[in-house]
Amino acid sequence: MSVRFDRANSELQRCISDIIQNKMNDPRIDPLLYISEVNVTPDFRYCKVKVALDSQNENNLQEIIKVLEKSEGFIKRELADMVNMPHMPKLQFVIDKGTQATVRINEILKNLKIEDN
Repeated sequence: MSVRFDRANSELQRCISDIIQNKMNDPRIDPLLYISEVNVTPDFRYCKVKVALDSQNENNLQEIIKVLEKSEGFIKRELADMVNMPHMPKLQFVIDKGTQATVRINEILKNLKIEDN
């Protein structure tokens, strides 16, 4: 991927995280929520936003995804004020399965009882 798209992805990730954490006043959004990855298409029309939560509660994460989807207009307006792009992309929020697997593995490792020899 080109440097242009890497810069766009990292800037979008930073700005979307800032909007969700600091500008959205919805109590359903967990403070432990974070944006793990952002991928914008080459034409800047679509943007996949991977959302992760530092817990195993997938029902809670599904609810948060619904809230974010309903708040897409607000997020895009705020994003337009923060970022200068050729097109403001349509945001698609998805659950980051890789982060969930990492959280689950860490929980399993914490619960292992390893005896010293």
